[in-house]
Amino acid sequence: MPDVPGRDDYPKVPDPAFPDRMVSTKQANRPFLNYSEYRTKREAEHAAWLERKKEREERLARGEEVGSEEPDPTEELEVGCLGLLKAILYLTVFALLAGKFITGSFLWEHELPNFKKWIPTNQRLFSERMLSTFDGSDDTKPIYLAIDGDVYDVTPSRLTYGPGGPYHQFAGKDAARAFGTGCFSTHLTHDLRGLSDDELKGVENWKQFYANSKKYVKIGRVSHPPIDPASPILEHCDAKKAKARRSPEQVEDMKQHQQPRSGPGRNEL
Repeated sequence: MPDVPGRDDYPKVPDPAFPDRMVSTKQANRPFLNYSEYRTKREAEHAAWLERKKEREERLARGEEVGSEEPDPTEELEVGCLGLLKAILYLTVFALLAGKFITGSFLWEHELPNFKKWIPTNQRLFSERMLSTFDGSDDTKPIYLAIDGDVYDVTPSRLTYGPGGPYHQFAGKDAARAFGTGCFSTHLTHDLRGLSDDELKGVENWKQFYANSKKYVKIGRVSHPPIDPASPILEHCDAKKAKARRSPEQVEDMKQHQQPRSGPGRNEL
């Protein structure tokens, strides 16, 4: 047979709820007994405070000098709005100083969100000529760039997109093709004809970058004139890629133009 608990040999004390009854001081009853003891102690402290308060009031009535009023030692402290605000302020200051000390940044190297993106704006429609005036050459104007028709304000990165910056060639124009091919000198155009699937994905990735950026805000669209389908497609700046994409007609045409002429024809004499 399994062992069963022995008899209750713990000392017994009066039940706080029913003084006429005795209860065991076993482990299961101790939390209740301890709390009852705590309540009894607090009630005694409160009664003593009331007695001191009564004596103070009697002395005041007799015109005797008394000290400042003693607060009730049993009164539960409540955190008011002012105390809560102070606690929040102290924690905020501590967090900012800790971030500056540990990472060198008050914001722990985090950037504040661009609240402009949350403010509804009237989207503008730009012509290519109008867009070109926002290339950063005028310090009083913002800097805009476009990618596949979408215009973004990139003024927060003036050192990057302004004159002398590494990406100044993108300012004031829609150079979507260059975003896909990486030909930053020869493909500063919105014409995406002839791009490979990977290059088109590259353009789309850059579009998502600007659309999801915390720094840049979309402000409108740029209107492009139609592209003549008969116009030649720009060759890739990489010679190997350019050669691989040439059609047989283009290759034959280039051979004909490269063939040396033996001499002037009769009609040219």
